[in-house]
Amino acid sequence: MTDKLTVVITDTSCFIILEKLQALHLLPQLFGNIITTPEIAAEYGNPLPDWVNIQTVTNTELQQQLAQQVDPGEASAIALAAEIDCDYLLTDDKDARKLAAKRGIAIKGSGGVLLLAKELGAIPLLKPYLEKMQQTNFRISSQLIEALLRDAGE
Repeated sequence: MTDKLTVVITDTSCFIILEKLQALHLLPQLFGNIITTPEIAAEYGNPLPDWVNIQTVTNTELQQQLAQQVDPGEASAIALAAEIDCDYLLTDDKDARKLAAKRGIAIKGSGGVLLLAKELGAIPLLKPYLEKMQQTNFRISSQLIEALLRDAGE
C-alpha cells in the first residue's frame, strides 16, 4: 500500500482507540516503522504487538522539561520525535500536539490515521469507524468528524 518507509512514533491514545475500534492492525499496513517509548508501553498496559519497536529517549533533560507540561508518556513521545528522524508523531492530546508543533514535528491524530487508511484502501469506508469511535469515551468533535468525512469523500 505504501512504500513502507514512513516512520511514526505513537502515543498511548492511538493504540487505545485503534484497539477499541478493532483497527490496531492498520498501523503496520500504513507505516513501515512504528515506534513507541517504554513509558507509553507501560501506560498502554497491554502487551504491544511484535511490530511495535520500543525505543528509549536519550535526551532525558528535554523529556523532563516536557513532562512539566504533558503526561510522562506524551513527554517521552515528543522528546523521541525531537531526537530521531520520524515522519509523524501520532497523538490525540491537544497539549501534546501544540508542544510537538512548536518543535516542528508533524502530527497525525487517530482520525488522520483512519483517513489515511481509507485513502490507501486499507479500509473501504471511514464513517463506520468514526461512528464506533463516538460510542467510546474518545472525545472527537462533530466538526472534526465532518471534516474527516469530507476529506474521505463520504
